[in-house]
Amino acid sequence: MKKLVVLGAGTAGTMVVNKIRPRLDTQEWQITIVDQDETHYYQPGFLFIPFGVYRPSDVVKTTREFLPQGVDLVMSGIEVVEPEANKVRLTNGDTLDYDYLVIATGTHPEPDETPGLTDGEWRKSIHEFYTFDGAVALAEKLRTWEGGRMVINIMEMPFKCPVAPLEFTFLADWFFHEKGMRDQVELVYATPLPGAFTKPIASEKLGHMLEDKKVTVEPDFYVERVDDEAKTLVSYDEREVPFDLLVTIPVHMGSAYVAKSGLGDELRHVPVDKHTFLSKKHDNIFALGDAAALPTSKAGSVAHFAVDMWTENFMDYINGAPMREAFDGHANCFIESGFGKGLLIDFNYDTEPLPGKYPLPGIGPFSLLKETEANHWGKVMFKWTYWNLLLPGKPLPLPAPMSMAGKELS
Repeated sequence: MKKLVVLGAGTAGTMVVNKIRPRLDTQEWQITIVDQDETHYYQPGFLFIPFGVYRPSDVVKTTREFLPQGVDLVMSGIEVVEPEANKVRLTNGDTLDYDYLVIATGTHPEPDETPGLTDGEWRKSIHEFYTFDGAVALAEKLRTWEGGRMVINIMEMPFKCPVAPLEFTFLADWFFHEKGMRDQVELVYATPLPGAFTKPIASEKLGHMLEDKKVTVEPDFYVERVDDEAKTLVSYDEREVPFDLLVTIPVHMGSAYVAKSGLGDELRHVPVDKHTFLSKKHDNIFALGDAAALPTSKAGSVAHFAVDMWTENFMDYINGAPMREAFDGHANCFIESGFGKGLLIDFNYDTEPLPGKYPLPGIGPFSLLKETEANHWGKVMFKWTYWNLLLPGKPLPLPAPMSMAGKELS
């Protein structure tokens, strides 16, 4: 019997087993998925917890309830992969053999990578919302915070959901307006990028938004360290950004076992062919979702479109045929902009976000690169879509390759 082992039961890993289990004969294939967390988190919901839009209970379910029959779940951490022996050694002492391996253990905030970040002010005047515990702690902080200088800071690229820091900034502006204290809060957006929106067309269409909301942008700001006593971010070029409340997006890295196994780059993400997700080192290892080193966003939509294509390619591959599908880097992201409105961007490796209508040309109902109430509701409804359609691997009426239909080129 052949063995497929999937490491990680997050978004990508869960979709993989749900998509591939019906395609593989149960008499010929054993599928095993490995994870150490009994809880599956709806990570896009972390953004809303600090502002009281979601309760913590809204974003958690059990890992097991989304796995299909015929898939073995092993609850354990991962010690190391031994690619030459086709083995995975687990922290519980067990060893799993595999014929094919899928790495889907994601990328994770590593705040200790930045000097000073987790010293005495961590979870006091320094917070993050990229973990469940962090989002809950920040909600408690904002509940009683009396105002001052709030700095939203990106430490380093890449990180999960690259639009989330902007969304947090927009929602903070709305939140403090609703509390009647916006005039008591100075919002600063510090980014290592040259601006909030870096693609030319998106910058032209949306670049005014932070200025309109009276948010100061500190571009090209690469943090060297955090002086927690002085409550100051210090850049490599010795610029300083003081804060009363810092909301940071820490450095993100893949799982430690990836580096230990010799499978990762300097950030422990797995180098793969950007069209097929096949490891550049091993012909029976794939990496999907945030674990893969791809030149596109680390976002749930990328995992969704990628897994759709990978499923077809895997069936070709195990049957000795060329992989026919070529992933184009398709990403599709709603951006919550506050005051009951949102934006939508749709792009891939070669095409930047463009204005237009999505998914139906001229009809939508969603507008690209434009603030609308419909886009806000699209963002809100995605939670139901995630739990009920996306994660269980059910078909969605959206093609995996990006379509130019409905997009405006001029």
